[in-house]
Amino acid sequence: MTLIRPTAETAGASGPARRPAAGRAVALLVLVAVAALIPLLGPRPALDGTGEAAAPGVGGIALLRAALFAALCVPVGELFAARLARLVPGAPLEHAPRSWAPSAAAVGFLAALGLASVVATGNLLPHHLSDMDVGGLYQSRDGKLALLEVNAFLAAGLCALSRRPAAQVWPLAAVALAEALRAHPAPEHGPLVGSGLTLVHVTCAALWTGGLLHVLRMLRTWRAASEAEAAEPTGTAETAASADAAGAALLGLYARVAAVLFAALTATGAWSALRRMPPGTVLDQLTATSYGRTLLAKLVLVAAVAVLALLARLRLRRAADRLSACVPARAEVVALGLVVAVSGLLTALPLPIRWS
Repeated sequence: MTLIRPTAETAGASGPARRPAAGRAVALLVLVAVAALIPLLGPRPALDGTGEAAAPGVGGIALLRAALFAALCVPVGELFAARLARLVPGAPLEHAPRSWAPSAAAVGFLAALGLASVVATGNLLPHHLSDMDVGGLYQSRDGKLALLEVNAFLAAGLCALSRRPAAQVWPLAAVALAEALRAHPAPEHGPLVGSGLTLVHVTCAALWTGGLLHVLRMLRTWRAASEAEAAEPTGTAETAASADAAGAALLGLYARVAAVLFAALTATGAWSALRRMPPGTVLDQLTATSYGRTLLAKLVLVAAVAVLALLARLRLRRAADRLSACVPARAEVVALGLVVAVSGLLTALPLPIRWS
């Protein structure tokens, strides 16, 4: 039995109603995937007809940055979800899923190392070791930030393997700060404001995406552990019921926090977009520039995520089996993964034109 399947007692009551809802969630994801198809295929379709030219190797850079974002989301989400679980009365905290933080740190380290090599080659993909000026990384702002991210992921991995995994919050915060500073160089108008907006945006996105992923993993682990205990001679059916109640409470607590995170993401994202695309040019640039097209696809994906989150919240409140909210929540994780991929591409494309 899994979290998204009703028990024998509830299948008759909630099963028929649940299948159409699951079908709607799948259909929504298919439509969103079609809407996001152009940027997900890479920079060439997004650049087609815009008159813009992307830097060489932009596809590889986008892939590396998407991997870096994903590697940041996983451990941040684990720490966040674990903190929420400690607030749930009766939560079986002794049953925790295996941490993915060490693996995520390794992926982040390799992605950051790849991006540092790009900076060392003059923002080009290196073909030979001789192409890279490693010593030059210490001479430029982008080089120092790239090295900071490499060292931060290495430190995060060591912390994740130590007896105090919570200590990885500090190197992970350093990665988020480095990304915020990298995205807004000194020549930009109001770089500190832009960096502050990006820092809040990246942090909230990591908490939302990684947090939901780990919450769902925790619910599955709790359910499996409770079923194993109930199957023992001394076990009772109340064990599984208690785990389900704790799981529903954790999902509800996450949903309340996620609403705040969504509000912060929307506000910082809109403000950041308006700083790069003046209000009078937004509609034109959303279709006439590669940055605008990719941003539009990201907005469509985020809107779909919001709908799936709303469906999950409604099920938590109204469904007889509150854990049926895991169905749209799982679809939400998939959509959030697409958002991370599009975000990686967005950072690699040419910045929009500042039309006057």
